[in-house]
Amino acid sequence: MRLQIKDKKRIVFKVGTSTLTHEETGAVDLVKMEKFVRILTDLHNQGKEIVVVSSGAISVGRKALSLKERPQERSMKQACAAVGQIRLMTVYQKLFSEYNQNTAQILMTKVTIANDTSRHNAQNTFRELLNMGVIPIVNENDTVATDEIDFGDNDYLSSIVSAIVKADLLVLLSDIDGLYTDDPNKNKDAKLIPLVERITDEMLEMAKGPASDVGTGGMSSKLGAAGIANDAGADMIIINGDDMENLNKLLAGEEIGTLFTAHKTRHFHLKNYLDR
Repeated sequence: MRLQIKDKKRIVFKVGTSTLTHEETGAVDLVKMEKFVRILTDLHNQGKEIVVVSSGAISVGRKALSLKERPQERSMKQACAAVGQIRLMTVYQKLFSEYNQNTAQILMTKVTIANDTSRHNAQNTFRELLNMGVIPIVNENDTVATDEIDFGDNDYLSSIVSAIVKADLLVLLSDIDGLYTDDPNKNKDAKLIPLVERITDEMLEMAKGPASDVGTGGMSSKLGAAGIANDAGADMIIINGDDMENLNKLLAGEEIGTLFTAHKTRHFHLKNYLDR
């Protein structure tokens, strides 16, 4: 099953805030981002279709505005996102352009999925961009989102995007090696679970919340994302994004992270997953 991963054609990569930024300062980790971009471009050069769902806008904006603590009020989060999104996309654009790779920005809210017209428009846009060899970079449109229409975290958004583009594989780059039998930071006997064919109630029960003050999604949100991606027909895997070389290992068929296998649901429809 791991060897089959290298044959996946259309792949969505979700990269979290803790992976993109320095823990000490919240500033962008340029070395890590450069390697991430280089690996994705090389995969694209191999003929794979790539979509990126990238967190980090609020954290980058928070750093730019010299805020010491993560903002709690929505208006402040939106202000940070507005400042941070353009800075983050500038870095992506500069890095990808070094390898002559075109990129595009797509910002979404739940309204994009709930409304039939906008959902079809989004699908058409993704299709045309991928056909033209462009790598779309997706984030939630934080500056206009409200409690009623936001996704909450980009694990969830990445699974929605995977369903929209009919991806073969969703890769979540996290700050943990995968799904464990318990929190490995607290229990040294916790063991990595390499393969999940069905998400059980026991797994949901042991899932923990976010591990850092920069991210929004913990293991619980990743299990939720796996449920959507698998139902839509995509495999999903969680790997540690602290070492970007893990991407090459993954695509070479090495057994790293936790693989959640696809089991496409009959009559799958995204609107049924909006109120999770």
